[in-house]
Amino acid sequence: MRHAHQVRAVREAEQRLLSRLPDGALMQRAAAGLAAACTRRLGKVYGSRVTVLVGGGDNGGDALFAAARLADRGAAVTALTVSSRLHEAGSAAARRSGVVIREAGEPGDEGLLQQADLVLDGMVGIGGSGGLRPASARLAQWAPHSRTLAVDVPSGVDADTGAVPGAAIRAAATITFGTLKPGLLVLPGADYAGAVELVGIGLSLPSAGLEQLEAADVGRLLPGPGSESSKYTRGVLGITAGSDAYPGAAVLCTGGARRGGAGYLRFAGTSHPAELIRQHFPDVVATEVAHGDARAVLGAGRVQAWVVGPGLGTDDAAAAVVEAVLGSDVPVLVDADGLTIVARHPEWLHDRFGRGHLTLLTPHEGEFARLVGGDPADVKQRLAENRLDTVRRLSGRLPATILLKGSTTLVVDPTAARVNGTGVGWLASAGTGDVLSGIAGGLLASGLSTFDAGSVAAWLHGMAAQIATSTNGPPLVAFDLLDALPKAWELARAAARAGEA
Repeated sequence: MRHAHQVRAVREAEQRLLSRLPDGALMQRAAAGLAAACTRRLGKVYGSRVTVLVGGGDNGGDALFAAARLADRGAAVTALTVSSRLHEAGSAAARRSGVVIREAGEPGDEGLLQQADLVLDGMVGIGGSGGLRPASARLAQWAPHSRTLAVDVPSGVDADTGAVPGAAIRAAATITFGTLKPGLLVLPGADYAGAVELVGIGLSLPSAGLEQLEAADVGRLLPGPGSESSKYTRGVLGITAGSDAYPGAAVLCTGGARRGGAGYLRFAGTSHPAELIRQHFPDVVATEVAHGDARAVLGAGRVQAWVVGPGLGTDDAAAAVVEAVLGSDVPVLVDADGLTIVARHPEWLHDRFGRGHLTLLTPHEGEFARLVGGDPADVKQRLAENRLDTVRRLSGRLPATILLKGSTTLVVDPTAARVNGTGVGWLASAGTGDVLSGIAGGLLASGLSTFDAGSVAAWLHGMAAQIATSTNGPPLVAFDLLDALPKAWELARAAARAGEA
């Protein structure tokens, strides 16, 4: 599990540790880890050309001490400074080791960056906010993406939010200290951070405000049959989805559910979707019901969880089905058209919550705006500026776990938040969300909580997309995910087995 903490928590933990350590010891820990990461990137340090971008404060100090270590091993290191106030001890160590320190803005800066074997970005640390100043922005523009390492956070990226208000360093990797920062995991900051490597420096931190599942975590959470399992004990999922206008949503949702871990699937829908389910998936029990016949939907049989909404329609008849499913006493996942209906009837969610029943909502940004109310353009803008904080604040109006789909998929409930780290841009394709809701529904029926089911489903969904695009090439279509999901499961299980060995 990867954990990310807000800057304030990091600063407080650093101060507690600094009070117990000799002066400079904490910075030397960071510099040692940073220099080691640079060495791994370079392969051969002796004779390599390294350009270090240095700002004031501790971030610049980390970079200067690392520069000194690289110079001691034979690298030709030049430090370009963007501040008149350098870290005193760091700059002294760098000069003693032969690092050339000069002010940025002279002729040749661009060449130093473009010709360097490695660029180390230490201009702005985790306390930075707002856009880069012009001199720093020029250096960020010239820094070669594939050969740039960022110190703690790429300069120009907000460490708490991931916002990028202007020019910023786009790094191949970011070496961060003590803990991850949310801005390294949430877009757009995650795109600028590249691969994120954590260097431990001994911080004692509170519970993380943001988590990210890794493959082994997913593997440990995945359900599996025991020696006494049956199709019923593994979980029964009910799906009511699709319509004559949108029958494909039913097929894709059910296809995802078949790879969600439940042992038995019941589909209840109108004639055309039900017939397609029988044709594609003979292992699924499909019950044909009239549009809006809520009693018949619930009468399809006992289930341990429901998925309702994909392609269902938004008329009064569809609303009757959504209301009935939400009135059941099992976990319910609401997606697509179901979310549009629930946005008109938030009291149904509050009633479920009052009865102690769990709900997982899986909106995209537009659906999220409708659910929380307010101007859609304003909500969209707030998500762009600070996605994590906006979801946390606004989802508090909804007594449910929220899986917000998009460029950064977040899973948020009242006490915790996770960000998904898998996926590709090609997932922005019709029907892929229906597959996701099916996967999550299967996991709910198998016994996972709404928080874990949403998080694991997002990981599997994104990993299946990565596998499908690497195997078949882009563009990705929704059915590609169904074929790749077993490989995603096995990858997670293999990682869990390796972790236990």
